[in-house]
Amino acid sequence: MFCRDSESFALFLFSTDPRLIQTATQSGVGGVVVDWESIGKAERQVGFDTQINHDTVEDLARVRAATRARVLCRLNAFGPTTQAEIEAAIDNGADELLLPMVRSANEVETVLAWVNGRCDLGILIETEAAVERSGELARLPISRVYVGLHDLAIERKTANPFQAIADGTVERLRAAFEVPFGFAGLTLPDRGFPIPCRLLMAEMARLRCDFTFLRRSFHRDTFNLDLRYAIARIRRAMREAFARSTAELEVEHRRLLEAIATADGYFRARCEMNRTDAVQAASQ
Repeated sequence: MFCRDSESFALFLFSTDPRLIQTATQSGVGGVVVDWESIGKAERQVGFDTQINHDTVEDLARVRAATRARVLCRLNAFGPTTQAEIEAAIDNGADELLLPMVRSANEVETVLAWVNGRCDLGILIETEAAVERSGELARLPISRVYVGLHDLAIERKTANPFQAIADGTVERLRAAFEVPFGFAGLTLPDRGFPIPCRLLMAEMARLRCDFTFLRRSFHRDTFNLDLRYAIARIRRAMREAFARSTAELEVEHRRLLEAIATADGYFRARCEMNRTDAVQAASQ
């Protein structure tokens, strides 16, 4: 079932701050993500302007105590630590686990067996292997699918993380899954550089996505704003996007493709600058 309207479209916030979480969930955020993924991430994402969190078991317990909203916990990629992380996440109140960097249905089946129905399991598609095996993954009893554009771009050796939208990968994946589906991330509708956020909102509506995350720039863009006002603006913009006709959303889709193509040079230059900075920092 694809998302039918904006009212069922969910926003999730990465945070471990109880006060921020309480305000956000009272303002329309559907849940909170505690992020444990850090193993190997710095090496994998060198040269890319990404965020690496180092949330802890104590952070998860504090978030759980602070809210009745849905709490998601992103684990590290499947490996030697996975089973222990599952137990710790469930023991400390996670409603749903997110498994990143999935590469095979067997990994997900193993995690589902370890979870044993005690909470839900969502997956992140951010490897070529997962894209190729989307049919197998779609048959598993998972709770949601999110396409991680940055890591997928790294695997594909492209600087532009939005290329998976432009080449149709995201749309094909959306068609493969019936569980809640999301991609990219949102901030205020009039922000977002070099891809305007309003174009991503229109694409989420065109593909009838079900959820997304409030991305890192959301915190920066709303630093001096009332959080309730900021979230209301996003939800209003999503309502407007879902209310558009098919023809109107196709026009916005073409504009998005043009913006992605135009942004290629910007992303290549940024990656080169970040790699240079990383090399210089390592040599000091």
